[in-house]
Parts: sequence; C-alpha cells; structure tokens
Amino acid sequence: MWIKQPWTRCRQPAVVLSGPVNLDSLRAFVAVAEEGQFRYAADRLRLSQQAVSKRIAALESSLGATLFDRVPTGATLTAAGRTFLPHAHAVLIAARHAVESVQNEVRPLRVDILGSRLLPAVLMLDFHQTHPEIPLKTLVLRGLGAALPALLAGEIDATFAYHPEPLPAGLESMVAYLEPHEIVVGAGHALANRTSVPVDELRRYTFWIPGIIEGSEWGAFYQELTAEFGLTIDSTGPNFGFEDLVGTIAESKSLITFWGERTREAGPWPRGLRRLRVVDPTPVYPWSLIWLSSNKHPDLVKLIEHVRRQPQPADTSELWVPRRLRS
Repeated sequence: MWIKQPWTRCRQPAVVLSGPVNLDSLRAFVAVAEEGQFRYAADRLRLSQQAVSKRIAALESSLGATLFDRVPTGATLTAAGRTFLPHAHAVLIAARHAVESVQNEVRPLRVDILGSRLLPAVLMLDFHQTHPEIPLKTLVLRGLGAALPALLAGEIDATFAYHPEPLPAGLESMVAYLEPHEIVVGAGHALANRTSVPVDELRRYTFWIPGIIEGSEWGAFYQELTAEFGLTIDSTGPNFGFEDLVGTIAESKSLITFWGERTREAGPWPRGLRRLRVVDPTPVYPWSLIWLSSNKHPDLVKLIEHVRRQPQPADTSELWVPRRLRS
C-alpha cells in the first residue's frame, strides 16, 4: 500500500547579524588579513589606523565572532577569520563586477610594476606608446606578497614578478622577459677596466644589495643564485633607493652590486661608474606577467599579446635561470 507522507518544507536556518555588514568593513578586514598589521592596512586604504580598527570592531560585533588575534607583530587571523576570508573576497569581487556591469566607461587597466625604474616600467611605457588609446594606471606594490592578494581581490588586473612558487588557483602567468644581470662597480674597483667577468670570478667580492626583503621573490632569486655560485651578498641597509646605491658603489673600491640590463639609470650616472656583463653563464631574472583567469577587462588581452611579442633569447644554454624554470 502506498501511504501518502505529509509534505514538510525544509527551511534554511536564518542568518542572524547584530548589525550591518558593509563593503567598507569587508575591505578593512581583507586589508588587515593580507597586510598582517593595522598600520599597513590603513596605508593601503588611505585611512587612519583608528578608522580601520573601528571598522574591524564593528564587523566582529555584527558577526558575533573574533576575526583577529592581536599579537606583538600585528594581527593574525583566528579560525573564524580564516573561514570568513574567502567569502569576504567573493563579496568584494561580486560587488565590483556588479558596478562595472552598469558602467559604460571602461576603467583603466591597473598594472603593478614593482618599481618605477625596473623592467616592468619599461615594458609598460612601451605598451602605452603602442596603445595610447588604452586608459592605464600603474601601481607600485611591495612584491608578490601584496600583488597576489590584490589580483585575487580584483584590485589590480596584472602584475610583473618572478614567482618562485606555484601560483594560487585562478591565476595564470607567462614569461615576460629574461633580464640579464650585469654588475656595477666604481672607477677605483679592480674590475673597472673590464667589459665582462665570469660569474665564478665574482666569488672574491661582496655584493651590496640593501633592497632585499626577507621572504620576497627577489630575495629567493638571490638566495638561489648565491648558493649555486658561492657568491656573497650584504643586504644590510639602510636602503635609500637607487641614487644612494649607485653613489655608494661609485665611491667604493671593494663593493659591487647587481643591475638589471634594462633597469633605468637613476638620474645623472655617477662619474666613473661602470656596468659589466656577467658571463659563463649570465644570470637572468625571469619576469612573468601574472593575471586572474576570470578577469574580463577588455584591454587585458592586449597587454598579454604585447608581452607575448617581447623578444626572448633563442639560445638559453649560456644563461642561468632559477631551478624551477629549467626544462
């Protein structure tokens, strides 16, 4: 016998919030989670540190959960915070897409170039001159630690970087340029009258590179390079930028530093400063263009095609690249 069962509606449990959750509070939460400190998050959002703290406190009150543990080094996500983070990202991306769907004007293509004198800036200047009709905004972030979260959050459209580790899901990359590394020495240095130097010969000298940040991708590059060839790098600061670096090298008879082949010279080149090729092999810094696969900005594909047309060495047998890129 067939017995008719009473029909029962399955209701989803109601989500109860004690206050509003707005986009500003979500942006503050994501910024603190990615920066690790309220101060850096405030700089990124162009707010006061107090304003960021208030937004986080209001969000935690609305959710009825503590999202951060305050520690001496800054702020770390709680278990609830780690659970909430991907959903906060998704809401911000959805909100951005919703706004863009009804705006007729195409926003500028936003590209992180890491530094205004580095190769990405040169490539983007060439892209701008090739496509002057494309609205463009370049930004300088603090390496992959800042650029990858910005890509995933839709805050930028692309970045140039070396990525020593596999990229997070949803991101794509392509080699943009293998930039040969040269060395720079002062007129009084023993190598000053040379035009090139074998990399093995550089073991007897100390490289001064004060811009290396612990945990950065360029730090990983130099760590692998020095380990393979027995080089010595002094990364102690203070770091006052390119002008101070080349000025110090110009006056020294012992210090040398690495210099990217297409790095733009910083102002007037100090008198007597020499740039020498490194050979047998030539170390190259592997710049990649990285973007979000789902990014629908109409001009991103033009940037990708522009980078794809950049000349690449036909013969890499005399080049040194990090182990991850070796076939």
